[in-house]
Amino acid sequence: MIQCAEAIVELKGDLVYKRRIEKRYRVREIDERIRRERTRSEAKIISEARRKGVPTPIIFDVHDYELVMERIEGDLVREVINEAISERIGEFVGILHKNSIIHGDLTTSNIILGKDNILYLIDFGLSFVESNIEAKGVDVHVFLQSLCGTHDAHEQLKEAFIKGYLSTFPDAAQILKRVTEIEQRGRYIERK
Repeated sequence: MIQCAEAIVELKGDLVYKRRIEKRYRVREIDERIRRERTRSEAKIISEARRKGVPTPIIFDVHDYELVMERIEGDLVREVINEAISERIGEFVGILHKNSIIHGDLTTSNIILGKDNILYLIDFGLSFVESNIEAKGVDVHVFLQSLCGTHDAHEQLKEAFIKGYLSTFPDAAQILKRVTEIEQRGRYIERK
């Protein structure tokens, strides 16, 4: 069993059970509604991403606060990333963004290189549908920051990601410009 901020994840054989946990600080009825809506939304977005060509776990069942999905056997990308993998991730993020899907937590810990040598995006718990430039820019910024924080060859990995992103998303240049603005905002805050 794995305890996350929003959910408890249990691995049982070939299945993953992800159950959103109760937030006791919220009014019970509101908490139940929020957990139910977020669970349904996550399932819908995972399925939509898969339909658009982004490998994700298959959703087998959705209960009130729980998803039952395919278990992906493999390695977390943070352990095996190279330039080819980073470029492929960029391609997949481009496909998501072309379809207005924001992952919300793009890190090398939320992507698995399966034993079948396919990259799978996982953990769409913070995902949402949004077409604006800022949301897409923040999504890319989070991924690039995850590279800087955990990988020595982050500049090469960043360039490979950008190459992949540009190849599948027609508006990528506009988003990458916003990423630069977001980075500058962060630097300004750090200097104060």
